[in-house]
Amino acid sequence: MNTQPIVVSVETEYLSHQSQPEDDRYAFAYHITIENCGAETAQLLSRHWVIVDANQERKEVKGMGVIGEQPLIAAGESYSYSSGVVLDTPVGTMEGSYQLVDENGEPFDAPIRPFLLSTPNAVH
Repeated sequence: MNTQPIVVSVETEYLSHQSQPEDDRYAFAYHITIENCGAETAQLLSRHWVIVDANQERKEVKGMGVIGEQPLIAAGESYSYSSGVVLDTPVGTMEGSYQLVDENGEPFDAPIRPFLLSTPNAVH
């Protein structure tokens, strides 16, 4: 098992202009930075998300790449992208992992720690 240090950081944003609370529709953006702190280039191949809303409704999302790309991330470099999700509740969480390969084609996972999606003032 490769222990290549990939660090994933997340910032979230509530998209009030794309949300319709009266219809239980809450839109969020998440801005991801994937930093390669290792000594080798890594390629991100796929993603796996677990999204849970305040009703404990759980959705899993798996797919190739991120935003249509499978980026190569050189040692010491980072890759950033933004995406979004719509929840039925004003609060939820996301977590998951990225599946990558190193320069030798060895697969490894980079965990994405749970993060909060929340409308302003919903969580104190």
